[in-house]
Amino acid sequence: MIPRGSALRYLGFAAVVDRGINADGSEPRGTVYLVRTKDVARNVGATGYAEAEALLSFRLRIIEVETPVKALLVDILVCFTGDGRVEELSKLSFRPGAAADHLTYAGGQLEGSSQMSALEWLRQGATASYGSVSEPCKGLGKFPSPAVFLDHYRRGDALLVAYWQSVAMPGQGLFIGESLSRPYGTLQ
Repeated sequence: MIPRGSALRYLGFAAVVDRGINADGSEPRGTVYLVRTKDVARNVGATGYAEAEALLSFRLRIIEVETPVKALLVDILVCFTGDGRVEELSKLSFRPGAAADHLTYAGGQLEGSSQMSALEWLRQGATASYGSVSEPCKGLGKFPSPAVFLDHYRRGDALLVAYWQSVAMPGQGLFIGESLSRPYGTLQ
C-alpha cells in the first residue's frame, strides 16, 4: 500500500505499482510484440528478434509487427521497438506486469528530450521500462536483448532482474517502473 501523499502517488505512478503487485504470480496470457520500424538507425535491435522467437516461441506467444502499427494491440506482455517516438502508443494496451521499451539514445532522459521518454510507456499502461541516457544510439550492448529479457521474464525473475540481465552495459541506462513485479514468479 502506498501512503496517501507519497511521491509515487503525487507523480501518478501508484497505478504502476498496483499493476506490478496484481501481476505477481499471475502467469498472464498475452503477446510479446517485436516491432520492426522504418527507422534504419534504430531498427538494429530487430537483429535479436529471430533469436528470441527461436528460443521462446514455445513458451510465449511472439508476434513481429511493422510500423506504422494499424491495429489496436490489447494483450501486450512485452513490446520492444526502435523509434525516437512511438506514434502508435495510444493503440497499445498492456497486461499487468508488462514491459516495453524503445531503442533510442534518450529514452532514459525522463524530461526535456526531443525523443520519447520511457515514462510514456508507464503512462500508457506498462509496468516497467528501460531507457538509455547517452549516445551513441546503436551500441546494442546498452539496450535489452529480447531473447535474454524474455528468458528471464518467463522463468519468473523480477522485471528489474530480467532487464538487468538483458543489458550488457546497464550503466548507460535507467530502469523504471515496478521493478519487483514477477508475473511468472512463485509467490512466497
